[in-house]
Amino acid sequence: MSTEQVGTGRNELDDALVPRLRVIEEQPLDQRASAYAQVHDELKSRLEGSDSTGPNA
Repeated sequence: MSTEQVGTGRNELDDALVPRLRVIEEQPLDQRASAYAQVHDELKSRLEGSDSTGPNA
């Protein structure tokens, strides 16, 4: 997926995601799982936090 398809509510943290994923892909295979798990946890936290801070909150 290209960054143009991501959406309009982007910020500097969103812009940092693709380079961060590229860095993870360059790591040895045995280190990738923990790095992806950390990214997953951070994204999940942001998404769950947006539920309570959305426009209808």
